[in-house]
Amino acid sequence: ASGVGSSPEETELSITLTLRMLMHGKEIGSIIGKKGETVKRIREQSSARITISEGSCPERITTITGSTDAVFRAVSMIAFKLEEDLGAGSDGAAVGRAPVTLRLVIPASQCGSLIGKAGAKIREIRESTGAQVQVAGDLLPNSTERAVTVSGVPDTIIQCVRQICAVILESPPKGATIPYHPGLSLGTILLSANQGFSMQGQYSGVSPTEMTKLQQLSGHTLPFASLGHAPSMVPGLDTSAQSSSQEFLVPNDLIGCIIGRHGSKISEIRQMSGAHIKIGNQTEGSSERHVTITGSPVSITLAQYLITACGGTHLHDQDLGGQ
Repeated sequence: ASGVGSSPEETELSITLTLRMLMHGKEIGSIIGKKGETVKRIREQSSARITISEGSCPERITTITGSTDAVFRAVSMIAFKLEEDLGAGSDGAAVGRAPVTLRLVIPASQCGSLIGKAGAKIREIRESTGAQVQVAGDLLPNSTERAVTVSGVPDTIIQCVRQICAVILESPPKGATIPYHPGLSLGTILLSANQGFSMQGQYSGVSPTEMTKLQQLSGHTLPFASLGHAPSMVPGLDTSAQSSSQEFLVPNDLIGCIIGRHGSKISEIRQMSGAHIKIGNQTEGSSERHVTITGSPVSITLAQYLITACGGTHLHDQDLGGQ
């Protein structure tokens, strides 16, 4: 990593770098080009492998893999292409110098090194490159990754991405990383009647602040109309309740997936949702275990979603007639 842009001997080390960037539909269109010509040219000229995530969601992930030089060549071509297309759309006023923004997706465990002690590293990168760099405070939905936004003219952006990559290569991610998938929308899954689990009823007791938080978590504005005629209220949850409990039955054979190796998965779910999750002991002759989730309505909803996603299962609400 220290070889990036330093002596020829070190640069020759074959380091493979993978860089993930979050892009909106318009930017993706710009990079792909007519009949995929632009992305084909970038692949050929940079020698980097470039893939763009599937899906009709507004955001997509562009993954660039290759030697550090190949990756930087690709980033450079992408930055100039975005600048060219942005400039063309501004009535010729700022042609060629429109600021470009790239959003890198980086494991949260590496963001500390990037920020540095008391923000020293990120300040140094800003000052030496002239680019604007911002590390998002929140994790991207349903992942352990953060967005790192880099803005400026292409030359400054490229210098900035080089420095960010040098830091990333020097400090590998700690523990398992849950990658961000833009297609996984919490809102869509929660509000679809036949898929995942039907949670509409719980929203009747969610305060406006909680709803905003849930929208941020899902990255989607939830349709309030569909929340008004909720089919069933969750036991024991009313508008004034700050914290509530929800109990489920989970099949025994899926408990292992939810707990994970040495409890890694369950602690991940607890950390991401902010809910308290208790798994009951196995009862003789029963094929299911009790799982109790306690927390704010949003925490419970998110914990349920993560458990469902991890076990690929439907959770059975247990009707306890009030918690």
